[in-house]
Amino acid sequence: MKLLGLHHVSILTGKAEKNYHFFTQVLGMRLVKKTVNQDNTSSYHLFYGDAKGNPGTEITFFDIPGLGRTHEGISSISSTSLRVKSTDSLNFWKSRFETLGIKHSNMEKRANRDTLPFEDYEGTKLLLVADNGERGVSAGEPWKKDDIPIEHAIIGLGPVTLTVSNPDPTSEILTKIMGFQFIGSYPSTKGKFEDILVFSTGDGGSGAEVHLETRTDLPKERIGRGGVHHVAFRVPDQDQFNFWVKKLRETRLPNSGEVERYYFKALYFREPNGILFELSTDTPGFAADEPLETLGENLALPPFLEPKRKEIEAELRPLELN
Repeated sequence: MKLLGLHHVSILTGKAEKNYHFFTQVLGMRLVKKTVNQDNTSSYHLFYGDAKGNPGTEITFFDIPGLGRTHEGISSISSTSLRVKSTDSLNFWKSRFETLGIKHSNMEKRANRDTLPFEDYEGTKLLLVADNGERGVSAGEPWKKDDIPIEHAIIGLGPVTLTVSNPDPTSEILTKIMGFQFIGSYPSTKGKFEDILVFSTGDGGSGAEVHLETRTDLPKERIGRGGVHHVAFRVPDQDQFNFWVKKLRETRLPNSGEVERYYFKALYFREPNGILFELSTDTPGFAADEPLETLGENLALPPFLEPKRKEIEAELRPLELN
C-alpha cells in the first residue's frame, strides 16, 4: 500500500487573470478545471495540468483578490517543480524566459538532475526539472501550444521541497507513516546549510519525491500570494484510500477523515512541522462532469454544489480568462 507519487500542489494567487495567463500562455499548461474553493465558494479554484488532467500533473490555485505577499520561512512548501523531457528543454525554457522577461536563475544540479529555477508574476518559487530518460513515475501527456515545441512541453509535477527547522519529525512521518524511503541527499543551493534530504515513494523518479531542507536561520513562513497551501499525494482508488483513512486513525495523527471533493477523495493532516499534507485518489478524475475536449472552459461545480449554482455565481467576481 504505497503512495504512487505527487497528486497536486495547491497555491494561493491574488490575481487569477494574471495567474491564468502565466500558466497557460507562458508555461503552456492546460486549464483542466475552473471551479470554486469548496470550503469558500465565493473564491475560484483553478487547476492546470497536462492534456488530460492526469493526477500527478496538476498545479492548482485558490484565488484570493488583494492577498498580501508571502514572507518566506520554515514550516513551508518552499518550491514546486515541473517536469520537462530533457536538458535541451531547459535550454528552450531559459531562452523563452529571457525573451518574455520572466524572472529566472541559471541552471543548476539538484539530486543529480538538471534544473532551472524561475518565478511567476507573484513570486511563486518554481523549478523546471529535466527527466533525461530517468525511469520512475510516468509523465503526463503534453498539451499542444503553437509556440512551445511538444518535445519541450511541461509533462507533470516534479519534487516538492519542504523547508523546516528540524527535519526529524517530518522524516519520521514520511518514512514510518507514509511509506517513503530515504534515498540520498544533495548540497544546499542556498549556501552553507545542511544537505537536502531526498525521500521517494511508489515507482520513484522526480514525480514521486519530497526534498527536505533544514534551515535554522529563518522565521516561520507567513503565507500569502505565491505561497503553497498544501501538497497532495496519489492514492490509486477508493479501496486503498480506505486503508489510509484507517491507518491515520490508528496512528492518532489528527486528520480530516474522508472529504468528498467529487473529482477525488481527500484526506488532510498536518505533519509535526505544520505543513499540510493531503492524500487524494486518482479516481474519478476531472472528466467526471465535463467532456475531455472541453475541460476547463466553463464553471464546473460538483453535484452537491450544483443546486446552489445561481447563488454561487452571484457571489463570484467576473473572471475574464482569455
